Amino acid sequence: MILRMRETLAPFKVRIFIISNLFMSDPIVCQKFPMVQNVEPGDYWWCSCGKSATQPFCDGSHKGSSFAPVKVTMDGAKTAAWCACKHSQNKPFCDGSHSRLP
Repeated sequence: MILRMRETLAPFKVRIFIISNLFMSDPIVCQKFPMVQNVEPGDYWWCSCGKSATQPFCDGSHKGSSFAPVKVTMDGAKTAAWCACKHSQNKPFCDGSHSRLP
């Protein structure tokens, strides 16, 4: 298992913790455009598998798979563009990868 931490340089600090396995199957693509939401400060768990009924957040549907949710700590209120295709290189945020999917 790998644990990575990344901090974004934005008007405020966002801490992202990614917990993943080395070998993962492809996630389910929920939609091919981001889920844009206003979010308040706090912790959020982004769904990385695409199975959650509460997209873009985890509901535990990944259990028994190689997927794990991504913890995001928002230090301030902002508008977030959550990745819904699950292929972003900037997880959990959209980077336009959905435009390159078949």
